[in-house]
Amino acid sequence: IPWIDENVYKNNLQEQTRNDALTHEQLWDKIIGDFETAYNDLPEQPSDGGGRANKVAAAAYLAKCYLQRAWGNGYEDSTGVKFINKDYMQKVVDYTDVVVKSKYGYLEDYGDIFLPDYNNSKESIFAVQTSDYADDHTTYGRGNWSNMLNGAWQMWSCGWDFQKPSQDFVNAFKTENGLPEFGDYDKANDHPVNGKPTAQKWDPRLFHTVGMPTFPYKYEEQYTLTTANSRTPNTYGYYTTLKCVPQRSKGETYNGSWQAFAMNDYVIRYTDAMLDRAEALIELDRLEEARAIINAIRQRAANSVSKHIGYAADQCQISLYPDTYFKDKETARECLRWERRLETGQEHERFFDLRRWGMLSSTLNSYFAREAKDSYDGQGYAQYYKDAHFTKGKNEFFPVPYNQLYYIPGLYTQNKGY
Repeated sequence: IPWIDENVYKNNLQEQTRNDALTHEQLWDKIIGDFETAYNDLPEQPSDGGGRANKVAAAAYLAKCYLQRAWGNGYEDSTGVKFINKDYMQKVVDYTDVVVKSKYGYLEDYGDIFLPDYNNSKESIFAVQTSDYADDHTTYGRGNWSNMLNGAWQMWSCGWDFQKPSQDFVNAFKTENGLPEFGDYDKANDHPVNGKPTAQKWDPRLFHTVGMPTFPYKYEEQYTLTTANSRTPNTYGYYTTLKCVPQRSKGETYNGSWQAFAMNDYVIRYTDAMLDRAEALIELDRLEEARAIINAIRQRAANSVSKHIGYAADQCQISLYPDTYFKDKETARECLRWERRLETGQEHERFFDLRRWGMLSSTLNSYFAREAKDSYDGQGYAQYYKDAHFTKGKNEFFPVPYNQLYYIPGLYTQNKGY
């Protein structure tokens, strides 16, 4: 990538800047340098309240940078466990120490995290800010315009049912004796039905994350989801995303030819930073400390049933990890990776997690093969996956767009494999 900063603009050098002038490590040094400046200069909490960048947000970003950097350069042949830089992992722990000692923390109920009533709560370290017209005295508010696309079909007049959860994702929430099923989770497809509990139990976070027919939409029983709330289910399935949209009864800050609402978008939340910390602790052989973090997150999930999803209480079961799961690093890694998938599902982290761990090709190609055969109540879908394939050494990164590549001929180099 090209490095374009204020000095490039000041000297009008945009059209003389190459995208291969800096190495991978040099680019990381530049990015980290910017965040270090922010960390050193920003107050821990601005005097005019929440929602602004601060020292803790910079620390969380620095931890995330070092975590990504610690695993390798992103291409699978040079990324993964054997490439881990423990000095960088220690930096993750050092910077998340700042987060741990700050005013931020876990919200008591998982469901509250994704309601606009809790914008800028103690869970929110850094978020894209929105507002309602009643708060900022504008005509329509400074609303979130894009996430309306993710609203359920026919639930919102402008909901287009984007960002569809997969069957594989739903299967991942299965539990046995309260713990993930790991290697057995996808041997059979399943989904809960409201009012019809079975022997199969589920991590409570499923009901906060995925909208499913027969269940209330975002906790409101007057807005129960049906199969009609999915756009072209024979292509995309019947599940709908929940986290990035508000409850239907809360209405819109703008309701016209399009819709918008006043709900922030998380960039980094406290639990995300703690999972970064747990990941680094595992690689530094501090497995019990990592288990304590992961179990605290699971305990919050266990406590997140009665307030919002009482209707699913008899279908939920989640337990804490016993110490036997954290006696070796490989098992501890599996627990951490599973926890990250369930805790941050539908929050746009998954691809980058898999790339960091060097697991994209094995995970995605296996997923394509399974999902192309899936059905929901006998209705097949996702046939577009039957010819899909992830090529390692290429698809870890997108190509440089044609228009950019030829805007300044000779200065930009195409990414590997394209």
